[in-house]
Amino acid sequence: MDVLIFLIPIALGLGLLGLFAFMWSLRAGQYEDLEGAKWRILDDDDLPGPPRPKPDDAAPRDPR
Repeated sequence: MDVLIFLIPIALGLGLLGLFAFMWSLRAGQYEDLEGAKWRILDDDDLPGPPRPKPDDAAPRDPR
């Protein structure tokens, strides 16, 4: 039972720390753009395209 003297304040402290972190994230605007994330998933601009042939690789060379 003596361990509860330590565990209850630690649990309350961690709960308050989580509450402060949540309040900070609200003030920092972390939850402002909820629609943008689902559209960024569908955006393919960051994917590389097919490899382009180099100009000297386009025609086969004559081995002579």
